[in-house]
Amino acid sequence: MAAPEPPLTPADPAFRAWLQRFPKTETHLHIEGAVPYGLLHAWRPDEFPPDPDFQRPDHRFASFADFDRVLLRHALAWVTSVERYHEAARAIFAARFAESVRYVETSFHLGMCRALGVPGKEIIEAIRTAAPAGMEVRVFAGMLRTDYAGPLRPVIDDLENWESLAGVDLHGDESVPTQPWTAPVWRRLREAGKVTKAHAGECDGAARVREAIEELGVTRVEHGVRAIEDPAVVALARDRGVTFDVCPISNLRLRVVPSWREHPLPALLRAGVRCTVSTDDPLVFGNALTDEYEGLFREARVAPADLVRCLRAGWEVALIPEAERRRRLADLDHAAASVPPPRWGDSASEIPPR
Repeated sequence: MAAPEPPLTPADPAFRAWLQRFPKTETHLHIEGAVPYGLLHAWRPDEFPPDPDFQRPDHRFASFADFDRVLLRHALAWVTSVERYHEAARAIFAARFAESVRYVETSFHLGMCRALGVPGKEIIEAIRTAAPAGMEVRVFAGMLRTDYAGPLRPVIDDLENWESLAGVDLHGDESVPTQPWTAPVWRRLREAGKVTKAHAGECDGAARVREAIEELGVTRVEHGVRAIEDPAVVALARDRGVTFDVCPISNLRLRVVPSWREHPLPALLRAGVRCTVSTDDPLVFGNALTDEYEGLFREARVAPADLVRCLRAGWEVALIPEAERRRRLADLDHAAASVPPPRWGDSASEIPPR
């Protein structure tokens, strides 16, 4: 396995100023995994010291289980009530608004309904009402691959009646097989007007992406990057109009890919797969959306025009009225046309081209 990459060199102001002009989306964000670490540190500074090791840019998790342990310890310490969800979401959305993010799709873990003893609709309301004016937020219920076999089954069977719920997302370690219940439940929820997503092609290979598309029927795959291991799956995703909601820093930190230079996003774009860019679990990774785009530009050498394609993709799949979609895309195109794109030679971290 390749040695960890060094951290990015200091931020590039020219690139960040260019990126800031674009209206952005974030479409792959776990609300519990996005609790700002600063809230934990301010609350209990002795237990949660500043600058934790796991947020270092060069930190790599030993396994998905290692990552999950760190995430749960910190996230569950904070989300102990609906009010805590609201406080965290308000800080999360404010930070993204400052990055010119104007649309967010976020998921909450459905098991928290039982853990907190509150209806899921109250959690959704707490999250949605935390959005600042000018930002649209859509909330998804995330569940593990084994949840239907346990006490969450009646909750899952009622999800089509949750008017404020945008859709569902299949979470968790891909070492766990997708259970037979998933496809009929996903089909039922789509028929009720909900959007269905699935995590696939992260800790397991291209076959899980095929499964998500062909068996679960999704057109939104969270991550999806290991589809690159099978050209037929890449073609399937392209031909079906599937969108991969990609989180490059997460992929690096979880050892899905060994380095920025080997990240599959450029190859997926060249193959015609629509990809968005998001942060996944910034509580653990210490990343902002700007960091994702800057890493793609400076380290993965993704051209500005392809970064704009990713920005456009978020608005193309956003769950918003068509008039708003056209307006946002027009704003994005205007920004792209009015400011010269950054050049690698202007960057603080010049590296050789591919």
